[in-house]
Amino acid sequence: MAETKKLFSNDELPEAVTPAMRQYARFKKEHPESVLLFRMGDFYETFYDDAKTVSRVCGLTLTSRQHGAGAVPLAGFPYHSIDTYLKRLIVAGHKVAVCDQVQDPREAKGVVDRDVTRVVTPGTLTEESLLDAKANNFLAAIAPLGGQCGVAWVDLSTGRFLVQEVEPGQLLDELGRVGAAECLLPDSQYRTEDSVLEPLRPLVQTHWTPRPDWAFDPASGRKALLEHFGVASLEGFGCQGLKAGLGAAGAVLDYLAETQRGSLANITRLEHFLRSDYLILDKATQASLELVETLRSRRTDATLLGVLDATGTPMGGRLFRQMVLYPLRDVGRIRRRQEAVAELVAQPLLRGELRAILRNVHDIERIASKIAYRRANPRDVVGLKQSADALPGLKLRLAACTSPHLAEIQASLDTLDDLRDLIERSIVADPPTSLTDGGIIRSGYHAKLDEERSIARDGKSWLARFQADEIRRTGIESLKVGYNQVFGYYIEVTHANADKVPPGYTRKQTLKNAERYVTPELKEWEERIVGADERAKELERDLFVAVRDQIAAQVERLQRVGALVAQVDCYAALAHVAAERGYCAPEIADDLTVHIEDGRHPVLEVTLESGKFVPNDVLLDGDKNRMAVITGPNMAGKSTYIRQAALLVLMAQMGSFIPARRAHIGVADRIFTRVGASDELARGQSTFMVEMIETANILNNATERSLLVLDEVGRGTSTFDGVSIAWAVCEFLHEHVRARTLFATHYHELTELALLLDGVRNYNIAVREWKDEIIFLHKIVEGGADKSYGIHVARLAGIPRKVIQRAKVILGNLEAASLTPNDKPRFAPTLGEVGAHPRELQLTLFGSLHADTIEELKRLDLDNLTPLDALAALQRFQRDIVRREAPVKRRS
Repeated sequence: MAETKKLFSNDELPEAVTPAMRQYARFKKEHPESVLLFRMGDFYETFYDDAKTVSRVCGLTLTSRQHGAGAVPLAGFPYHSIDTYLKRLIVAGHKVAVCDQVQDPREAKGVVDRDVTRVVTPGTLTEESLLDAKANNFLAAIAPLGGQCGVAWVDLSTGRFLVQEVEPGQLLDELGRVGAAECLLPDSQYRTEDSVLEPLRPLVQTHWTPRPDWAFDPASGRKALLEHFGVASLEGFGCQGLKAGLGAAGAVLDYLAETQRGSLANITRLEHFLRSDYLILDKATQASLELVETLRSRRTDATLLGVLDATGTPMGGRLFRQMVLYPLRDVGRIRRRQEAVAELVAQPLLRGELRAILRNVHDIERIASKIAYRRANPRDVVGLKQSADALPGLKLRLAACTSPHLAEIQASLDTLDDLRDLIERSIVADPPTSLTDGGIIRSGYHAKLDEERSIARDGKSWLARFQADEIRRTGIESLKVGYNQVFGYYIEVTHANADKVPPGYTRKQTLKNAERYVTPELKEWEERIVGADERAKELERDLFVAVRDQIAAQVERLQRVGALVAQVDCYAALAHVAAERGYCAPEIADDLTVHIEDGRHPVLEVTLESGKFVPNDVLLDGDKNRMAVITGPNMAGKSTYIRQAALLVLMAQMGSFIPARRAHIGVADRIFTRVGASDELARGQSTFMVEMIETANILNNATERSLLVLDEVGRGTSTFDGVSIAWAVCEFLHEHVRARTLFATHYHELTELALLLDGVRNYNIAVREWKDEIIFLHKIVEGGADKSYGIHVARLAGIPRKVIQRAKVILGNLEAASLTPNDKPRFAPTLGEVGAHPRELQLTLFGSLHADTIEELKRLDLDNLTPLDALAALQRFQRDIVRREAPVKRRS
């Protein structure tokens, strides 16, 4: 039996006997928490525990190399496949240190120089193949300081860098909107169970990375920011007064400097994010309104973003997502956006031309970042040129716009003529992605390159011409030009023609029948021809890098262009959707009125069959219509209606048109929702506890300018408790908060609030009864509902017929307030009684023993009934009633 090899692990690395493995051991010691990808020739190799990890995560074969008494595990892949395997490792939660060869192997006198060029983490990805084109990939940091928390976040792939300060209780909401892929926090906060950040960690879906506490120091952060931006003050960024925020921003810069191992040239400015500038949406509201993903399936298509985003560029898609998550509060800013959208709605030809041009624009922001980090390949640069080709046409068409915002964009839009000309002159139209294969630089751009290419391409032709010229000059018809590895190119002359050899020939080799010579001209061309292709490729690489470096100096300029193009893209997309779906421009005002006529749910209208969605009105204000109590059958559309209202207000504050016939929107400072039990159940909290926590948040934080959407408050406990809590909540909101409120409930008792509180109005979902069926009309009408039709909904849901019939019996007794001999509520006869007297217990929907008698009484034509006929009918009714009640009396 063969002896099993021992596989070494990282903890028992054998002495590295080769220079390359000594290099590996040094870099692995510097990055013990990362999977180290070690470049060796055309492969990235991994060893020891890293090899086992890569084999398991990436599905690669684990092999081993014998080393003394044991074996070194290894796994590798071709260097050009790095993006594929990077993604798998990052998704699996691993950090990856990329160790590249930083020296040309041909120039190395010993082992080739290597260095870790970057450390890739979930928050520092820049490769387009690893990212969602229409979503930012943020790295965030949190720095608690006193009663404030600094929050900074950056998208390394675009260079956008923001900072704010919030109270600890606001962190969850803000982190929910940022959606960071990775979040840095002080090590002391990570290790301490009672830290202010500990409650967040189970609730925020991100990769948490602890960092040394000193990295979050505000003074150090301020110094790092001043050095990075090369300024003497942060006043120009509006950040001078921040402390915790500067600590968070400094921690971000420190982490990027460590992982990127070079200049952060694409981070050109810092934005001070002011929470008060935007409509505040807490985590529960973001989830329940399904803004960017659905609650249950986490889908993105059946969301507000999914149905509204018609952008044509990646940076437009990222900005559009931010517009959905951060609607505006300032009336002036909202109107500026709306005017831009309105102009493009009114000009379909212009809108179509703009959208057609935008489809030719690549991701300028991310290409600029790749150029800044010297990772852009030739196709990236050509993509930038193709984008620049579209800019003059975009600027020309925007010149026709009169809305202030579009006019400002047009005036500011740089068409990048100089960069477009540089790329046009230097780079071929369809280059390879590799820098080493040649075929990148245009002919005519560089004389030396043209010469090298000509030599490499035409060397054989020159040799043929040289041979012909020498035959003619010397008269030696048998003269030949040849080549071998030892002497290179030579001229071969037979001994019979030795007397014709001219003086300029130098003998290099003697053969049996001939002599071989060289000339200065032949040696010169030999040097040119041999290696001309390699020299051409090397020169191409150097020329491309020089072009890329020229563009890198203009990164901030490219970012400004990308941001302007993204805005045009978003306005054109909103206009396209508005025109296609018949949206209206809401009137935006700084009052408390929300009046929507024939409003439609923006998502359901798209996902349902055409014409199936029923429009409804909404009327709320700060006075007589402060609170709408909506009752009606389950499944009739109460929840849809109240969420629809919230979504339309949110859309209006984005600057969008909305699906309605007409609308007046008084801007809100916050939208609160209380719908469903969300993710808190996973933390062991009951449905009712989650409901009460969210309700408490609303009661404590809502203002008069807020819009509240509450669905079935109190349903998670007993009926009496639930009604009591719901009633008290309504009273408090009406009397103290005075916020505009949509309150959907199945507690019909709450309709009495309208009699007691002057700002409450009752509404219900209209229902049509037909025989023993009901039809949901999905139309909101004034007044309270008198029935819930819960049993009907249960039947529609597939509850067995026996259960439905039994429920009708119980309902009938409860509605009739039937009592047992002990004066207790009779919920229903026993199952035995149901079997013994089935006919008497087949109750109608109204739960009465005398339904047939009542129906007959209803049908009587009293206008034509004679006294004798009336007396006969009365006797018949009495007889039937006595007969039907007799069995019930005997049983009781």
